[in-house]
Amino acid sequence: MAARPGTFPRLLLVTGMSGAGKSTVLHALEDMGWDCVDNLPTSLLEAFVHGERGARRKIPVAVGMDVRSRGFDPQTLPSLIQSIEGVTPEILYLDCAGSELIRRYDETRRRHPLAPDRPAEDGVAKERASTAALRDLADTLIDTTDLTPAELREELRSRYGGDIDQPVLTIVSFGFARGISRTADLVFDMRFADNPHWVPELQPMTGEDRAVQDYCSSDVAWTPAMAQIESLLITLIPRYWAAGKSYLTVAFGCTGGRHRSVAAAVEMANRLREAGFSPNVRHRDLAKPQSDAVEDTPAEKPSGTGPSMKSGARDGNDAGE
Repeated sequence: MAARPGTFPRLLLVTGMSGAGKSTVLHALEDMGWDCVDNLPTSLLEAFVHGERGARRKIPVAVGMDVRSRGFDPQTLPSLIQSIEGVTPEILYLDCAGSELIRRYDETRRRHPLAPDRPAEDGVAKERASTAALRDLADTLIDTTDLTPAELREELRSRYGGDIDQPVLTIVSFGFARGISRTADLVFDMRFADNPHWVPELQPMTGEDRAVQDYCSSDVAWTPAMAQIESLLITLIPRYWAAGKSYLTVAFGCTGGRHRSVAAAVEMANRLREAGFSPNVRHRDLAKPQSDAVEDTPAEKPSGTGPSMKSGARDGNDAGE
């Protein structure tokens, strides 16, 4: 089916074999910002697409229809969606091998809508014959026989994501003394580095200040560690997207959550932007009052390997780091 020229938003008819993954497709499209509805009666299609009277649709819409939908007619449905003004109509047909469909019906213990009192294979055969015209006219055909749900979502992102599909990447800083970040998918502990909290002129500052960032980066282990973390994230982030993850949170922790973790989060966000990502940055504990009691927990000994301290500062790492 040829798409109507212009810049109208897309109208995607999601149809095909029952059990081939229509619900998974609609959920994935909804996550990508589409307006979605399933099993809409054909008599309500135009009203749903147009929404409020006189309002021009601005975002794409996906409508799931199959043999369970009221008024479903594979012969007239293509011309019906072509007749709707203000959208670019497309058909996505989901196919699947009969044996796999029968296995899915058996697993879910559901009856095929066209064979409620007959074996599932009878319903599959009848449905395949009745929807053949839609299959022939489809703009896109996806066979889900060997696709996992994650692989199907990735296929949809590549075809229908466009600029809408932007998984959310967040870089978080936090303080271990106030509890580990509960939303983090990946956590990196920055307490190996010398602590700016014990440098008098740096103590009132935060990791957002250039002086603190320079102090952290002067630690001999800082830059190699950050480079390796960057390399790891550049490798892993696309794999998380490919697995269907819509949100990914990378957390950097130090003791109080004001200096090293903040500096690391800011630096890593900049590194990832240069690599083509668009991370958000959130500093969980930055607004909380700093305290020597928070920083000074007898967990570590000074390393003596970091940058030299200025007058009045403690030697090496702080005890709590």
